[in-house]
Amino acid sequence: MRILVAVDFSSVTDRVMDIARDLATRTASHVYVLHVAEPEPDFVGYDVGPDVVRDQVAEEYHREHRQVQRLADSLRSSDVGATALLIQGSIVETIIREADRLDADLVVVGSHGHGAVFDLLVGSISEGLVRRSSRPVLVVPPASS
Repeated sequence: MRILVAVDFSSVTDRVMDIARDLATRTASHVYVLHVAEPEPDFVGYDVGPDVVRDQVAEEYHREHRQVQRLADSLRSSDVGATALLIQGSIVETIIREADRLDADLVVVGSHGHGAVFDLLVGSISEGLVRRSSRPVLVVPPASS
Protein backbone atom coordinates (compact mmCIF):
# COMPACT_ATOMS: atom_id res chain seq x y z
CA MET A 1 0.00 0.00 0.00
CA ARG A 2 1.15 3.56 -0.72
CA ILE A 3 0.16 6.48 1.50
CA LEU A 4 0.70 10.08 0.43
CA VAL A 5 0.91 12.42 3.42
CA ALA A 6 0.73 16.12 2.58
CA VAL A 7 2.20 18.37 5.27
CA ASP A 8 2.45 22.13 5.75
CA PHE A 9 4.58 22.19 8.93
CA SER A 10 1.71 23.68 10.95
CA SER A 11 0.64 22.64 14.45
CA VAL A 12 -1.39 19.70 13.07
CA THR A 13 1.62 18.17 11.26
CA ASP A 14 2.80 16.09 14.24
CA ARG A 15 -0.67 14.56 14.61
CA VAL A 16 -0.88 13.85 10.87
CA MET A 17 2.51 12.13 10.98
CA ASP A 18 1.55 10.06 14.05
CA ILE A 19 -1.59 8.80 12.32
CA ALA A 20 0.30 8.10 9.09
CA ARG A 21 2.98 6.20 11.04
CA ASP A 22 0.31 4.10 12.76
CA LEU A 23 -1.51 3.34 9.49
CA ALA A 24 1.73 2.47 7.70
CA THR A 25 2.86 0.17 10.50
CA ARG A 26 -0.48 -1.66 10.55
CA THR A 27 -0.64 -2.06 6.77
CA ALA A 28 3.07 -2.39 5.88
CA SER A 29 2.71 0.69 3.68
CA HIS A 30 5.27 3.00 2.15
CA VAL A 31 4.71 6.65 3.05
CA TYR A 32 5.43 9.55 0.72
CA VAL A 33 5.76 12.74 2.75
CA LEU A 34 4.91 15.67 0.48
CA HIS A 35 5.26 19.38 1.10
CA VAL A 36 4.04 21.70 -1.64
CA ALA A 37 6.10 24.89 -1.72
CA GLU A 38 5.07 28.19 -3.24
CA PRO A 39 6.37 28.44 -6.80
CA GLU A 40 9.42 30.63 -7.20
CA PRO A 41 8.49 33.85 -8.99
CA ASP A 42 10.86 32.98 -11.86
CA PHE A 43 8.72 29.90 -12.57
CA VAL A 44 5.50 31.85 -13.03
CA GLY A 45 6.81 34.63 -15.24
CA TYR A 46 7.59 37.27 -12.63
CA ASP A 47 10.86 39.03 -11.96
CA VAL A 48 12.13 38.04 -8.52
CA GLY A 49 13.69 41.40 -7.83
CA PRO A 50 16.91 42.06 -5.95
CA ASP A 51 19.34 39.30 -5.07
CA VAL A 52 18.38 39.56 -1.39
CA VAL A 53 14.79 38.56 -2.25
CA ARG A 54 16.02 35.69 -4.41
CA ASP A 55 18.30 34.54 -1.58
CA GLN A 56 15.41 34.62 0.92
CA VAL A 57 13.22 32.53 -1.39
CA ALA A 58 16.06 30.04 -1.89
CA GLU A 59 16.73 29.81 1.86
CA GLU A 60 13.03 29.17 2.58
CA TYR A 61 12.99 26.40 -0.02
CA HIS A 62 16.09 24.79 1.54
CA ARG A 63 14.55 25.06 5.03
CA GLU A 64 11.38 23.33 3.81
CA HIS A 65 13.49 20.64 2.16
CA ARG A 66 15.27 19.93 5.46
CA GLN A 67 11.94 19.80 7.32
CA VAL A 68 10.32 17.30 4.95
CA GLN A 69 13.49 15.16 5.03
CA ARG A 70 13.36 15.12 8.86
CA LEU A 71 9.75 13.93 8.78
CA ALA A 72 10.64 11.08 6.41
CA ASP A 73 13.69 10.23 8.54
CA SER A 74 11.42 10.02 11.59
CA LEU A 75 9.25 7.44 9.83
CA ARG A 76 12.28 5.44 8.72
CA SER A 77 13.56 5.38 12.30
CA SER A 78 10.26 3.65 13.17
CA ASP A 79 10.90 1.04 10.45
CA VAL A 80 8.39 2.62 8.06
CA GLY A 81 9.49 3.02 4.46
CA ALA A 82 9.35 6.70 3.60
CA THR A 83 10.23 9.08 0.80
CA ALA A 84 10.40 12.87 1.16
CA LEU A 85 8.99 15.00 -1.64
CA LEU A 86 9.20 18.78 -2.00
CA ILE A 87 7.40 20.11 -5.05
CA GLN A 88 6.56 23.65 -6.08
CA GLY A 89 3.07 24.37 -7.35
CA SER A 90 -0.55 24.96 -6.58
CA ILE A 91 -1.33 22.97 -3.43
CA VAL A 92 -4.50 21.03 -4.28
CA GLU A 93 -3.53 20.38 -7.89
CA THR A 94 -0.02 19.26 -6.92
CA ILE A 95 -1.25 16.86 -4.23
CA ILE A 96 -3.77 15.31 -6.63
CA ARG A 97 -1.18 15.02 -9.41
CA GLU A 98 1.35 13.37 -7.07
CA ALA A 99 -1.26 10.98 -5.65
CA ASP A 100 -2.05 9.90 -9.20
CA ARG A 101 1.61 9.67 -10.23
CA LEU A 102 2.44 7.54 -7.18
CA ASP A 103 -0.78 5.54 -7.49
CA ALA A 104 -1.44 6.32 -3.81
CA ASP A 105 -4.02 4.18 -2.06
CA LEU A 106 -4.71 6.93 0.49
CA VAL A 107 -4.03 10.66 0.86
CA VAL A 108 -3.66 11.99 4.42
CA VAL A 109 -3.89 15.71 5.19
CA GLY A 110 -4.46 17.87 8.23
CA SER A 111 -7.31 20.24 8.87
CA HIS A 112 -6.69 23.55 10.60
CA GLY A 113 -10.21 23.98 11.94
CA HIS A 114 -10.42 27.66 11.00
CA GLY A 115 -14.20 27.56 10.99
CA ALA A 116 -17.03 27.87 8.51
CA VAL A 117 -16.59 31.58 7.76
CA PHE A 118 -12.90 31.20 6.92
CA ASP A 119 -13.57 28.15 4.76
CA LEU A 120 -16.42 29.94 2.99
CA LEU A 121 -14.29 32.98 2.18
CA VAL A 122 -10.93 31.34 1.57
CA GLY A 123 -11.71 27.66 1.06
CA SER A 124 -9.70 24.84 2.50
CA ILE A 125 -7.09 22.52 1.11
CA SER A 126 -8.71 19.47 2.68
CA GLU A 127 -12.12 20.34 1.23
CA GLY A 128 -10.60 20.87 -2.21
CA LEU A 129 -8.92 17.47 -2.01
CA VAL A 130 -12.05 15.67 -0.84
CA ARG A 131 -14.08 17.22 -3.66
CA ARG A 132 -11.56 16.78 -6.47
CA SER A 133 -9.48 13.70 -5.70
CA SER A 134 -10.44 10.35 -7.14
CA ARG A 135 -8.52 8.72 -4.28
CA PRO A 136 -9.59 8.27 -0.65
CA VAL A 137 -8.64 11.26 1.50
CA LEU A 138 -8.24 11.06 5.28
CA VAL A 139 -8.56 14.49 6.92
CA VAL A 140 -6.94 14.67 10.36
CA PRO A 141 -8.47 17.34 12.61
CA PRO A 142 -6.37 19.31 15.07
CA ALA A 143 -6.09 17.83 18.54
CA SER A 144 -8.93 18.90 20.81
CA SER A 145 -7.87 21.29 23.53
